Amino acid sequence: MFETRPDRDAEVVLVGRSNVGKSTLMRELTGHSFETGGSPGVTTEPNHYDWTSEDFLITDLPGFGFMSGVPEDVRERIKTDVVRYIEENAGKILVGVLVVDGKAVIDIIDRHSGEREVPHDVEMFGFLQELGIPAVVAVNKMDKVDDRDERLDELAERLGLYPPWQQFDETLAPISAKRGSIGPLEAAVRHHLHEQQRDDLFKFF
Repeated sequence: MFETRPDRDAEVVLVGRSNVGKSTLMRELTGHSFETGGSPGVTTEPNHYDWTSEDFLITDLPGFGFMSGVPEDVRERIKTDVVRYIEENAGKILVGVLVVDGKAVIDIIDRHSGEREVPHDVEMFGFLQELGIPAVVAVNKMDKVDDRDERLDELAERLGLYPPWQQFDETLAPISAKRGSIGPLEAAVRHHLHEQQRDDLFKFF
């Protein structure tokens, strides 16, 4: 179980599969580099970034889902830990940012859409909503996507949102973390912070 969480009352969490660029996004948001494993699934503990003078925390949770070379029981344990962490801190999490790979996410969701199977990303999106945590989907690596609007419409549909995706700009944020292009995500996070009367945290986004 993750026991390292600093004692802060306001938090934004990043969740998502392995290798979708969460650590790069974390670096863009905080200006701080974190130790990340060279291969997917090496990060098994949350990376917390807190400002000592502020009652606020950004947390990059370990990636879940398939990781080559990682045994299934370890993968399941990580996913269980991530779910439990979100449940236990739900009252303090102001925004949950689900990071997906814009190029691969539709294929991954469709591949796991068999009978009785909910794809991890769709499941996590629903889970955040069930807990009453505003969810923003950061659709990363969009610089590698050609049919941008079509791809975002398809993703919206699979998340149960009616296309066109543009009407959900506080939920779907196309970004390219590696290129430092994260404006839509910052705007979406600010929207949800404002709804919760936390404009004081705008300076972090």
